[in-house]
Amino acid sequence: MEILNGFADALVGLWQSSGITSLPWQNYVMIAVSIVLIYLAIKKEFEPLLLLPIAFGMLLVNLYPQIMAAPTDGQNGGLFYYLYQGVKLGIYPPLIFLGIGAMTDFGPLIANPKSFILGAAAQLGIFVTFVGAMLLGFTPQEAGSIGIIGGADGPTAIFTTTILAPHLLGPIAVAAYSYMALVPIIQPPIMKLLTTKKERMVVMEQLRPVSKLEKIMFPVIVVILIALFLPDAAPLVGMLMLGNLFKESGVVDRICKAAQNELMNIITIFLGVTVGATATGEVFLSPDTLKIIVLGLAAFSFGTAGGVLFGKLMYKFTGGKVNPLIGSAGVSAVPMAARVSQKVGQQENPGNFLLMHAMGPNVSGVIGSAVAAGVLISVLG
Repeated sequence: MEILNGFADALVGLWQSSGITSLPWQNYVMIAVSIVLIYLAIKKEFEPLLLLPIAFGMLLVNLYPQIMAAPTDGQNGGLFYYLYQGVKLGIYPPLIFLGIGAMTDFGPLIANPKSFILGAAAQLGIFVTFVGAMLLGFTPQEAGSIGIIGGADGPTAIFTTTILAPHLLGPIAVAAYSYMALVPIIQPPIMKLLTTKKERMVVMEQLRPVSKLEKIMFPVIVVILIALFLPDAAPLVGMLMLGNLFKESGVVDRICKAAQNELMNIITIFLGVTVGATATGEVFLSPDTLKIIVLGLAAFSFGTAGGVLFGKLMYKFTGGKVNPLIGSAGVSAVPMAARVSQKVGQQENPGNFLLMHAMGPNVSGVIGSAVAAGVLISVLG
């Protein structure tokens, strides 16, 4: 009888310690959200390299919250707690920029310097949303961190938020990376709404060849100018340009490939799962977080619209030689936004190839979002 009672007590203890009895309803909502994101990553292939680790981190932390638990006396913290320190301390974003730089060809931007203007115009969403967040009651530092989502650049959003509003890091990081992954859904309706069929059908002239010397000088000149005039942006821009110099110099092939592949892949995994793991039901399903999600979508939408509208101005001023669709690539989701410009353009004109033209504003947007972050940190930090 005692054995049966002991067995029954063990079963009761096991049931009471299970997640089924201890998880609040908010966690189940987030579990459902994570499953939808996993579906979008696998079935629809919406940037699975980002969305899949984020969604699985979200799933795991809502099933087993202790995986993000901080260490206590005599007890270690959860696995994701330690991995998350790279996010919290602002280590992962510059390393991601190193990998992006090693994979990026700035040739289209060098060949068409006007692309800088489109990249700058696409940062409109950052500053419009900054004002909107202030009106909704956020502090200037919180508003700046929310606004940076409009740059469609997850590492920059994380880097800015760790300095200005670290308590909002979880929802801002999840919003930034989620909207980056959903670029193919969010951007096309805005692009089509703001352009005419005639504008979307414009075929642009081939870009001029760019010399190796130009490509080597570009990262050096950019980092000197940024570090001198906007030092708060130097960590991000500096690592971006270092990675690009690895690529263009042609003398450090081994470390260039390591930055492009092994380092980039490892940091993407760590960053993705730990960013996803900040989206616990209790934290995420709150009024402020929901405001951040809505403001983030507004920021991204305004950024896309700003780039397209400025593209329309360039279309007018050049006598119809610039396709306004490339302006949408001014948000810094590389190369996703450029691919969307190409896809929307080919829907109207199958013989149109906008990818290389769109890469100019796209890589300009990477620099632009880092510069915008430096401005916000300098003014508000």
